[in-house]
Amino acid sequence: MRKVPKKSTKKTVRRSSKQIERKALRIAQPSGTDLFLLTLSGHELLEIAGISRVSRDDDGRLLGYQRAEVRKHVREISEYLQSPGMILAHPIILSFNSSVRFVSSRGAKTSDGLAVAGTLEIPVPKGDSAKPAWIVDGQQRALAISLCAEKDFAVPVCAFIADDVELQRDQFLRINNSRPLPRGLVTELLPEVSTNLPANLAMKKIPAALCDLLNRDDASPFKGLIRRSSTEAAQKKTCVVTDTVVIKMLEESLTQASGCFFPYRNIATGECNHNAIWHLLVSYWTAVKETFPDAWGLSPSRSRLMHGVGIRSMGKLMDRIISSGNGLHNNAIKEFKRELALVAPSCRWTSGNWEELGGIRFDDIQNVPKHLSVLANYLVRKYLEKSSHR
Repeated sequence: MRKVPKKSTKKTVRRSSKQIERKALRIAQPSGTDLFLLTLSGHELLEIAGISRVSRDDDGRLLGYQRAEVRKHVREISEYLQSPGMILAHPIILSFNSSVRFVSSRGAKTSDGLAVAGTLEIPVPKGDSAKPAWIVDGQQRALAISLCAEKDFAVPVCAFIADDVELQRDQFLRINNSRPLPRGLVTELLPEVSTNLPANLAMKKIPAALCDLLNRDDASPFKGLIRRSSTEAAQKKTCVVTDTVVIKMLEESLTQASGCFFPYRNIATGECNHNAIWHLLVSYWTAVKETFPDAWGLSPSRSRLMHGVGIRSMGKLMDRIISSGNGLHNNAIKEFKRELALVAPSCRWTSGNWEELGGIRFDDIQNVPKHLSVLANYLVRKYLEKSSHR
């Protein structure tokens, strides 16, 4: 008897040479930006979606929003995806550009009042053409899929259509708000988002924006010295101050009642007098640079002034000096230099020992709570002592 070949159970994917057509559900959102639920094979996902790496263009404008992949984590995911009991339960979130089109299905039962059934038409890029989607969340999973020998398994996808990178950044921050994203990446993205943010992120937006200006503005003594997530590898040797340290110093001056910028911030509305803060900030740190020229711009191992403990303790001294009424006149830098000269002879940023701190070597002092508290207290105390004898 002639054997009848078994019917293949493998589902066929509807696809033309120019696009992928995939069944999807469209879910309306109050914002007007609809969500789409669909599946793609791992191969298709890599074909149509790219990862927007955080970087900056020649004019210093921020590009992208994703962190660099974590190799060990990616390898572990890939091994799991190739295991027999694999379940890919978490959808990858994509942002499609407007070249992707949704076509509603015909018929009376295509909607249940919450979602509409239809087809997403996704163009397939040719050669080096730009891909029609960016991965907003799930870059590690996508990279893990690229390492798999078999890439035809179904990948759940949640997507929205947005050509505006700001909306993509906004969703990226919200999705990752409860996850351990690198602090430097979060603070670099925050100034680029203009929508309302969760309270914990909104509080960090002003310091993050000021840090960004300090690193890019020609008037800033920190220009080109702050290391950020977008900093190119070749520039990292000259970027000697971490952005998280600068932002922490700014946060303390803005949010603590003893901070010099606290009076310039309206707690009820969240608004700030940015011009006044910027003037004082640039003037004070320019005075610091000119008071300690031999310690400025060196690596933290060679100069504790550029170390976290130095930046934050000098920030505490800034709070005291500015709160005393200094820097409010036209010659702000000159005023600040006069005040800093009172403590300069007692500082040991690049060599020697801090005699009045138990003789600790300059490079043994660390950015830990105990050392920070001791050093900040010493600088403020020395300043008050010297200024009282003038």
